[in-house]
Order: sequence, then C-alpha cells, then structure tokens
Amino acid sequence: MQDPKADSHIETVHVTVRGTVQGVGYRHATVRRAHMLGVKGWVQNMLDGTVEALVQGTPDQVDHMLEWLRRGPPGASVQEIITRREYTDKRYIRFEQL
Repeated sequence: MQDPKADSHIETVHVTVRGTVQGVGYRHATVRRAHMLGVKGWVQNMLDGTVEALVQGTPDQVDHMLEWLRRGPPGASVQEIITRREYTDKRYIRFEQL
C-alpha cells in the first residue's frame, strides 16, 4: 500500500527550453534521462523552435532533471530554461515524448 504522505512530496514543473534544442536528439535524450531518474511527465517540440516539458517527481528528482535540462545532450546548445511550478492533482504514470 502506498503511503498517502509520500504523494504530498510530489512537485510538478513546466519547463520551456530555448536554444539549439530541436534536431539534436534533445527529446529522446530527455525521455532516457527521465526514465533513469524516475520522473514522470512529457516532452515535446514547439513550433517556435523551443522544447517544452512537464516534469513531475520528488523535489530531488525534479532538481536533478532540471539540472540536466539546462545542459541537454551532446549537440544541444541550451541558451535558457524557463520554469513554472504547476499546482495539479494529476499524477502522470510515465514520462513520454509527445
């Protein structure tokens, strides 16, 4: 049985990544890193050339994922990430590329 208090320690952060982040495997690498860290959510390319992601997990998991998103995979050149904390009861069950 899952501890109900554990769920209250889940953070959800919406992220916009600017720079050279499309066409360099950024989304695929993000999914791999999310699976390694155990975070949930999604990642997708946007029409304006940015990548958006929603990261959900414990504060430590989210911090590690944000740290990785600031660098990205080899070939990416991240200029800026914009984060916005989301307050939602929705719990994602996996991390996927949209």
